[in-house]
Amino acid sequence: MRKITNEELGRPSAEEFAAMEKMPVTVVLDNVRSAQNVGAFFRTGDAFAVERIVLCGITATPPSRDIHKTALGAEMTVSWSYCASTVGCIAQLRAEGYAVYAV
Repeated sequence: MRKITNEELGRPSAEEFAAMEKMPVTVVLDNVRSAQNVGAFFRTGDAFAVERIVLCGITATPPSRDIHKTALGAEMTVSWSYCASTVGCIAQLRAEGYAVYAV
């Protein structure tokens, strides 16, 4: 059995992905303890072409071996930032005109 390449899957390159139109969604992760769960969010964000991910509080940030292990490189293609305060992050998003929904 052989590994299928990104080209065979029709997957865009990192440069093509960066230039793609993104879904206008910002995912905010609040104090996610597991770096592998953070990696899963990056992989999902990559699959759905979300605009960005904001990591807050104690949430692990790249570069991280555990994030990379689960994200499979998506932490390098999905735009992300870090904010120490989740409350401050939400206030900033509202000030920028984003609708904020808590799940």
